[in-house]
Amino acid sequence: MLIVENIHKDYDDKPLLKGISFQVKEGELVCLLGSSGSGKSTMLRIIAGFEVPESGQISWNGEDITNKPTHERGFGFMFQDYALFPHRTVAQNIAFGLRMAGKPKAEIDALVQKSLADIHMQSFANRQVTELSGGEQQRVALARALAPDPHLLMLDEPLGALDHNLRTELLKELRRRLHESRKPVIYVTHDQEEAFVLADRLLLLHDGLVVQKAAPEIVFRQPANAWVASFLGLGNLIPAQSLPDGRLKSEIGEITFAEPLPFRPGQELVLLLRPEDAILNQSEEKNLIQLEAIVQDAVFIGEAYRLEVSAGGTNLLVQSTRAVRIGEKLNIAWPESKVQCLSM
Repeated sequence: MLIVENIHKDYDDKPLLKGISFQVKEGELVCLLGSSGSGKSTMLRIIAGFEVPESGQISWNGEDITNKPTHERGFGFMFQDYALFPHRTVAQNIAFGLRMAGKPKAEIDALVQKSLADIHMQSFANRQVTELSGGEQQRVALARALAPDPHLLMLDEPLGALDHNLRTELLKELRRRLHESRKPVIYVTHDQEEAFVLADRLLLLHDGLVVQKAAPEIVFRQPANAWVASFLGLGNLIPAQSLPDGRLKSEIGEITFAEPLPFRPGQELVLLLRPEDAILNQSEEKNLIQLEAIVQDAVFIGEAYRLEVSAGGTNLLVQSTRAVRIGEKLNIAWPESKVQCLSM
């Protein structure tokens, strides 16, 4: 098991990582997810041994490896640009790590053939990697990383250089290959779709800290704070303030919940109103937050209409199963049970 404890790292004399701690269990696929500059790749490079932290500790199965050389850690690393050797064939690229590990030639040949079969590229063994497509290069890079049977596999934005259609096509295959390997995996990405498709557990990095670590479904349903909800694009985020009598003062008016909320008077909050939870027709349901709105825009998105509406000068997104006209007046409501109050 990998244990990362209280890692601090500065960049240009400014703190980049401010005490990062997490664990990766055997067979678990953990995604480090965050915007560009959040320190995801730096954290990965520290685990790999390419960089040294200002403070903190990296342990593998109880051994402190913080200052252990990269080549002695036994970890596999797949770079964003794949870092394949252009002057070598596909087979030679896959064999590289095995030769560095001092494996006998017969064993190397057998492992290379197995790796080629795993990625369905047996006929590509003698092909130059410069002749491969982006998707084929990605498969070869993954096979090269897995061939030496690493203790831990790390991938840094491995689909980032591919176009959207190819990335979508390769996601399912990548997920299958990573789970079949039964290796602990750390996968770095800024792409939410990749993270949610691949991860057993998400670690969201923001401003040098892990702001939430949980299974993808928990992160989606219960974002830890307003930044997580905003980063994931979960819905309408409405600034609000807790009043002494338990009500909330917000941009869409004062809101009274049936059950008092556990916030101190004056506390700054953000309300999350998900578009898919909006009720557009009159409802007999109780405990609703109701608004009058005017439709500003309507776009058909396949199974529903995504509406932009104006309510008291605030623009909101809502989802409707029926077509509406721009300029139409609507009564919109959210059940209190669906409204989430998040910290800033």
